[in-house]
Amino acid sequence: MNGIHDMGGMHGFGKVVAEPDEPVFHEPWEGRVLALSRAILYSRAWNLDMFRDSQERLPAPVYLTVSYYHRWLLGVAQSALEKGFVAPGELEAGHALQAPKPVPRTLTAADVEVVFARPPFGRPAPHEPRFQPGDRVHTRNIQPVGHTRLPRYARDKVGVIEAVRGCHVYPDAVVAGESDDAQWLYTVAIPGRELWGPQSDPDLTVSIEAFEPYLEPI
Repeated sequence: MNGIHDMGGMHGFGKVVAEPDEPVFHEPWEGRVLALSRAILYSRAWNLDMFRDSQERLPAPVYLTVSYYHRWLLGVAQSALEKGFVAPGELEAGHALQAPKPVPRTLTAADVEVVFARPPFGRPAPHEPRFQPGDRVHTRNIQPVGHTRLPRYARDKVGVIEAVRGCHVYPDAVVAGESDDAQWLYTVAIPGRELWGPQSDPDLTVSIEAFEPYLEPI
């Protein structure tokens, strides 16, 4: 979607300042949020793309002012409300007020190591890939109201297929509730001057991963 999270190519935020010797977690609660999100993804209450979408839909003032794991926590809370696993009053009270809605599967101690391994996203191909390495393509100028993996700065641009990366779950469709809708994934190389104009370094090329529905032939 066209939200504040899609910051590629945006100006006015200053330089990125690295934190020397940055700890894994700045506060203990951040580790608990990571564990909570991993357990929920294992439970299949929602999936990774839906989790990303819940954060992308945060209001811009919130997204820009809270920390990384705070966004995760807000995304978990929003998804739990939307999926009916908690009620608004329960979040305010800090405890359950009614019988919990069951999740598809629960996490046990024996499953903990599995939680940190992402499941495969490859799927059987419904058809042959439309493009091959060396093909020139045009990225579509889409303005989606839902989740997408095509960043704004790379829309309506001309590039070249570098590689075919197989057929995978299509995130846009998954978040919209349209099952996996397997689509071919490509690496597309786009010249810097195509992205940022003649002032860009002529030797600069940016490669993005783009699903087939994002691309048009030239």
